[in-house]
Amino acid sequence: MTWLVIRVRSDRTVERKIRETMEHLNLTRVNHAVLIPESETYAGMLQKVKDFVTWGEVSADAIAGLIRDRGRLVGDKPVTDAAVKEFSDYKTIDAFAKAIASGDATVKDMETLKRVFRLHPPRGNKGWGGVKRHFTVGGALGFRGEAIEELAARMM
Repeated sequence: MTWLVIRVRSDRTVERKIRETMEHLNLTRVNHAVLIPESETYAGMLQKVKDFVTWGEVSADAIAGLIRDRGRLVGDKPVTDAAVKEFSDYKTIDAFAKAIASGDATVKDMETLKRVFRLHPPRGNKGWGGVKRHFTVGGALGFRGEAIEELAARMM
């Protein structure tokens, strides 16, 4: 399984350890997203920054859409099937996304693909729903499970 992690809040006036953890996750700005494999190490990092990010389990279709719409190669070029075939062991974006979703590959396997996806703020009348409250009480923070795909769709 793979998690999609989106940064919701700024780290202004935040203790150093939390700021460093967000840097290790490559979440340097608000509305940036990363794909990380599901593991105990990353789970501990997410628990540390849970008041500043939201995350959930993402499917192969959502990963493919994210790579197509918001993925960028070095030089700020869009990602195409030809680029995936040239710079990785996979022939198409869909095959690469399926491998990422199953945990067989990571974004790092394609060296020219930038690891951070720059997203728009959430569209729609709900927006974030509150950046100081947990997702379970109507806010935007913390683990949201499969609902992360709906949020990512509104942000692409």
